[in-house]
Amino acid sequence: MQKAVELNALQLTAKPSRRLINQALSDEQALSATFIGQHRAREALNFGLGIDAKGYNLYVMGEVATGRFTLVHEYIAKHVNSAPTPDDWCYINNFDDEREPFTLRLPAGESRKLSADLNSLVDELLDTFPAAFDNPGYQRKKANIKRQFEQRYEKAIAEVEVFAQRNSVALYEENGTISFSPIVNGKPITDEEFATASEQQRQQFYEIIVQLEEKLSEQLLELPQWKRETSEQGRALTRETAEQGIKPLLKELEHKYSGDLGILKFLRQLKPHLIETVIEVLGEENKDEKSEDFDRRTVLEEQYLPNILVSHELNGGAPVVYEPNPTYQNLFGRVEYTNVQGSVFTNYRMIRPGALHKANGGYLLLDADKMIQQPYVWEALKLVLKRGELKMDIQQHDIGMVNSVTLNPQSIPVKVKVVLLGSRDLYYTLQEYEDEFHELFRVLVDFDHEIPLDKDTLYDFVGRVRCHVQEMGLKGISAKAMYRLVEYSLRLAEHQHRLSARFADVIELLHEAQYFCTQQHSDELDVTHIEAALAAKTQRSGRISQALLDDIKEGQILIETDGDAVGKVNGLTVLEIGDSLFGTPARITSTVYVGANGVVDIEREVELGRSIHSKGVMLLTGYLGHKYAQLFPLTLSANIAIEQSYGQIDGDSASLAELVALLSALTLVPVKQGLAVTGSINQYGQVQSIGGVNEKIEGFFKLCAHRGLTGEQGVVIPKSNEVNLMLDKEVIQAVKAGHFHIYSVETVDQAAEILMGREAGALSPRARFPKGSINSLAVNRLSQIASIVNGADED
Repeated sequence: MQKAVELNALQLTAKPSRRLINQALSDEQALSATFIGQHRAREALNFGLGIDAKGYNLYVMGEVATGRFTLVHEYIAKHVNSAPTPDDWCYINNFDDEREPFTLRLPAGESRKLSADLNSLVDELLDTFPAAFDNPGYQRKKANIKRQFEQRYEKAIAEVEVFAQRNSVALYEENGTISFSPIVNGKPITDEEFATASEQQRQQFYEIIVQLEEKLSEQLLELPQWKRETSEQGRALTRETAEQGIKPLLKELEHKYSGDLGILKFLRQLKPHLIETVIEVLGEENKDEKSEDFDRRTVLEEQYLPNILVSHELNGGAPVVYEPNPTYQNLFGRVEYTNVQGSVFTNYRMIRPGALHKANGGYLLLDADKMIQQPYVWEALKLVLKRGELKMDIQQHDIGMVNSVTLNPQSIPVKVKVVLLGSRDLYYTLQEYEDEFHELFRVLVDFDHEIPLDKDTLYDFVGRVRCHVQEMGLKGISAKAMYRLVEYSLRLAEHQHRLSARFADVIELLHEAQYFCTQQHSDELDVTHIEAALAAKTQRSGRISQALLDDIKEGQILIETDGDAVGKVNGLTVLEIGDSLFGTPARITSTVYVGANGVVDIEREVELGRSIHSKGVMLLTGYLGHKYAQLFPLTLSANIAIEQSYGQIDGDSASLAELVALLSALTLVPVKQGLAVTGSINQYGQVQSIGGVNEKIEGFFKLCAHRGLTGEQGVVIPKSNEVNLMLDKEVIQAVKAGHFHIYSVETVDQAAEILMGREAGALSPRARFPKGSINSLAVNRLSQIASIVNGADED
């Protein structure tokens, strides 16, 4: 039977190529790196950005802090440098129905020019009016219209007055009121004198005055029509004057924009409305008002200036927009409101663009996990991508504005490539439950959480670090510091041949190391600064791990690191609390006695053990039955527990330790307490890999180092975890000096031999284990228990 392997110091960490690192530090081409590895993602991104077809939007999948956003954003920015610049978009007033403003599409950069031209038009209007109404020609025509009315009026009154004088009656006109008075002896009489006249005289005068009033009514019967005609002539004159003043101003704009049909159409629609506005706002009667330019300018701007939604620089390339908060309004735009005399008011100038407007003709980056939580957003986004146009549908009923007047802006054609950055879980959920998801997002850009360590990857890694060091304002980074960063990334990945894709963690370490670099007044990052930053981080987040170690030191938690004990094994666990990840030993114990209860997992019984841990314990029964109970029924009672554990436990990495504790309790062969063990098993006794192997080894090593290394202490790990070893230098030095040992095993028998100091024993052709071996003792004890239990049943 193959024996366990003791690992040497060279096997406990990776050895990246120093030559390649030095070469990449001096190679300027390394600075142009965008991706670190991620060949699959790079190819998918190239394909997704290159294909110009409907539905080929991208879903970028991977863990957070792997640099997905930075890498994708930079890569897209390089990709779109030569892309055509999209058009500008404006909203303009719909003079026929102001609730439905029109869109205006202009070449890149033209929207600001149009806005400036229309601003100049407003200035010229304010300069022209109401000054144009002070023109002598206008005033003369206006006076002529007024004179014609007065002549007609005076002619009518004169005819009545002649008739009155013939009948000895005087006609008076005062403040627009006409009255009559009798004439006696050549002069009008007063009311007192009229009262003293005879009844016959008074009656005669009454009859004459009645006739005069009838005559006056007949003469002035057409007076309202004269007034209407006069008013119409005055309005026509004002309109003609306004039109004559406006015409050259608009003519100049029409000539300038003769090649743009959209602007020409707008100017032609604007003209009659502008005339009315000039008459109403800039008319002659308003020239003496106190609130002059400000209010008048506001009125003109609010009606005639374009509302620029999106404006681009000429030759600026396609836009790349990232919306960190993908709410409905932030994505699809909104209509703002103001309060005017207690009423809610809005117009086309208060329409605000969303991220889709800004990204039109380019690329829109969104956090998928945030977006999917926002109401209405996903359904609205699907509609935009399917229809190829963006319609601003205001969710009034959901924002408490049921009775408010809102706008219905004209839709805008949209051509945008959406890049969703999201988790794996969300991607597979959308694939399963959203029928239209695959139709709209056909390109998957899958970021690995680990990157193979090869020449290209190492070059890119060093290049990215150098770029970031330059951005931090440092002169450079030493070769030793760079080598330590590569080791740190390998440690994050827990693999000797793979870097971690979480480049954000490397950047975090660089920033923390910069602090110590600045403290020493240095402008170059050295390995001492990296080590200081790592030590400081361990110190900051190490309170809980130190408290656990102190409890073990003080005997509050029972862990032995020397001697032998039956049914007791030092297992290894990993705790992750916040951003602190550390390993700590845990005592695993087992008891065996006659009975038929089977293997009882105490953690499961008290509901502290979760499903994966419980599965690992249940596999022990399968292993015992397959290995030892081929000729008799497997009958025993055994308890297994992780001592002094008071929280939830999950994972099957303790199953090897639990099995060794069970074998020790079953065979009464003691286990070496100077050794700790980790690993999961299957029913055939093969040892399988586990996670957190480095933290587990270092956690037990710290305890042994505190109590004093005896040269007998060590750790047993699965052979498949050898490639995951990236241990601290302190552990490596202890192994190199022979003070600490690390063994790798492939089977339970190999682990049992190391931990129990006795031959496990291989099965002979006669189906027997060697006498005195661990397996032989286990078979005999199980047979005895089965005989006792079955014999008791027969009695």
